[in-house]
Amino acid sequence: MAPTKSNVLSKRHKPHEKFDKKRDTKKAKLAEKAVPTEEDLDSSEEEDTIEEEPEAVVYRKPTTYDNLLASLGSSNKAVADMNKRRQREEEGKSDTEGEEDEEEDDDSGSEDQISTDEENDEIQGDDQESLGGLTDNTEKENDDNHSKEEDSDDYETDEELDLNTNGQPLVDASSSTSAFSEHLSHTLSSEQVKTLPEGKWKFKWEAPAIDMPNCKWKGTRQNFFDGVQSDAPYDLKPKLFKHWLQLYQKSGGKDFDSSKRRRFFSICNSYLDILHSNKRPFYNKGREEDSSAMDAYLMHSLNHIFKTRDLVKKNESKIAKHRETSEQEILSDDGFLDQGFTRPKVLILLPMRSIAFRVVKRLIQLTPEAQRVKVEHLDRFNAEFGCEDESDDDDEKTSKNGKSTAHKSSKPSDWQALFGEKNSDDEFMLGIKHTRKSIRLYGDFYSSDMIIASPLKLHMAIGQAEENKERDVDYLSSIEVLVIDHADIISMQNWSFLTTVVDHINRLPSKQHGTNVMRIRPLYLDGQARFYRQSIILSSYLTPEMNGLFNRQCLNYKGKVKLACEYKGVLEKVLLPVRQIYERFDADSMTQADDARLEYFTKKIFPKIKDSFQGGVMIFIPSYFDFVRLRNYLKSQNASFCLLGDYTKNADISRAREWFFAGSRKIMLYTERAYFYRRYKIRGIKNLIFYSLPERKEFYPEIVNMLDEGSYDMMSTALFSRFDLLKMERIVGTASAKRMISSDKSIFAFC
Repeated sequence: MAPTKSNVLSKRHKPHEKFDKKRDTKKAKLAEKAVPTEEDLDSSEEEDTIEEEPEAVVYRKPTTYDNLLASLGSSNKAVADMNKRRQREEEGKSDTEGEEDEEEDDDSGSEDQISTDEENDEIQGDDQESLGGLTDNTEKENDDNHSKEEDSDDYETDEELDLNTNGQPLVDASSSTSAFSEHLSHTLSSEQVKTLPEGKWKFKWEAPAIDMPNCKWKGTRQNFFDGVQSDAPYDLKPKLFKHWLQLYQKSGGKDFDSSKRRRFFSICNSYLDILHSNKRPFYNKGREEDSSAMDAYLMHSLNHIFKTRDLVKKNESKIAKHRETSEQEILSDDGFLDQGFTRPKVLILLPMRSIAFRVVKRLIQLTPEAQRVKVEHLDRFNAEFGCEDESDDDDEKTSKNGKSTAHKSSKPSDWQALFGEKNSDDEFMLGIKHTRKSIRLYGDFYSSDMIIASPLKLHMAIGQAEENKERDVDYLSSIEVLVIDHADIISMQNWSFLTTVVDHINRLPSKQHGTNVMRIRPLYLDGQARFYRQSIILSSYLTPEMNGLFNRQCLNYKGKVKLACEYKGVLEKVLLPVRQIYERFDADSMTQADDARLEYFTKKIFPKIKDSFQGGVMIFIPSYFDFVRLRNYLKSQNASFCLLGDYTKNADISRAREWFFAGSRKIMLYTERAYFYRRYKIRGIKNLIFYSLPERKEFYPEIVNMLDEGSYDMMSTALFSRFDLLKMERIVGTASAKRMISSDKSIFAFC
């Protein structure tokens, strides 16, 4: 539960604590009236309610920030004078006075001030326990850790973030503005504010995806590949780049410039929304490509976090230097608008603890050694997220004599990599804070730079906040980089949890969390943060749900880039002489497709099954919704069937498998999610029906190869419509899928 007192302020501004208390007390009262409802936040017309006066040339309507300054000015003469001067400057009626002093480069800063800032930056509160009890740091531990850090040098900032009071980078003419500052300094036009919520995107250009045959990148707006920085350090902070390059060379890499990880980092650094739907995950023997993509988005996240901190530290140093000038007067300059409502800037959503373990371990490795002298609570993290063996180099355990000690199993290798002796728990959330010389795991969420969580855990936290007003998820209000990795596994959990979480990101906070309102970027105060958030979605395949999330809930003004691929199919992996029949049914829309599928099954497929005395019919169903509908239909027809579904108990599964093999039950319903988690092989299959094709292409040959070889006429039947193109092309191939969708014929056979 977050602190509720309006005078709980960030200790970074102790010299002006009295002013902050008075200002924030009034700010809290104003915020209670200004916070919109959920419906208002989701409405594309919300900006119309904010507009008071039309602007003729530039979109500069009165913002929440302007209104807040006016309100504060009514009771504070200094703020009122500052606000009037700010308005005169915007209108061009006066020159900026006194900026010469503020524009002095302040690289050296005040070592004592910055060290004190670092020490006081931690926000201690009782709210962490209510969110899962992740923090067990004592004040003594924090004081000891910070006292050690105070003896070291100040945190080094990069040249590209050496800002003057106007927020413009002081770099050589040959140097380009960093993508970080360019992205966040952009001002949206009124047309963008109006059209972005509509989620209508037109992909205008294509570019080949190097090292990914039969794939190409497609993007909106202009082709960013033409302007991507192609020289080291690729817009990375120099220390990050040097450390990353050393790790790459140490692992045996030779040409970093043309490596997959460097290329994908450049795509991430464009700050476009990204949909990468052809990532070979580690559990499918694609460890190299998986680690390349992971390296890229982790390095991009670190780069974003460190540049954010550089900007804040440099501005704080300037404020500390000009102590003779009132803070209100200093902060009247837009160059000091460098913060959001809360501190967390990066959110990484992952499906399982074991995967989070790999990501956090790699995050620690990618952090330069000087900035990870100490990793707090690492032992606790290893115990809660790790397992017996998590080597990135060895695929199996080996004993001292070199012999394999891995437990042999009938399960496929991908199942072994995900679930075999791994921590597959899907309820977790971890705050990570980077200080000058340490990484703090299990940090308070409001003082963390990055949050790594599962959709389930965040969905639970959102539900708790809705039921109990004392709780909140305001730590999601200022997320600027969202990463959804292994979206294919998340789709096997509960996709609605993910959409709920994404919908709650960048909402206006319900409480005040100690942020200096004078330094909040206007994009947050104007309710436009979602238009600046970069979303990166990575998956091994593409689904309509992923497309929907990418198009309708990822609204980055920079535009989008996604991967489009052509597939050869997996029919050649079917080892048995099976006649594979594909039957197409007509559907007018995606919403009508489910009803059309059930109607086709009841009229065309089920009569053949019902009249047959053979039995041994297995119906494979990807969707649990379809599973329930089909189960209810079979009950109404008094059919002889058994179930192997998502929530079937182990005892019932064993009984169902015995019944089906013995022939006492003619039909078995088997869901794709149940197969994903259990991988039970079914004996006695004589007739296989795919109610809909599986999302995971490797499941198709595995299921077909379960057919009883002793059957006289082995056959499988798959139902499809034109809305199943994505999964069809992964199984039969892109060319065949398109031909089957558009053909005048409706029945196709593969032998």
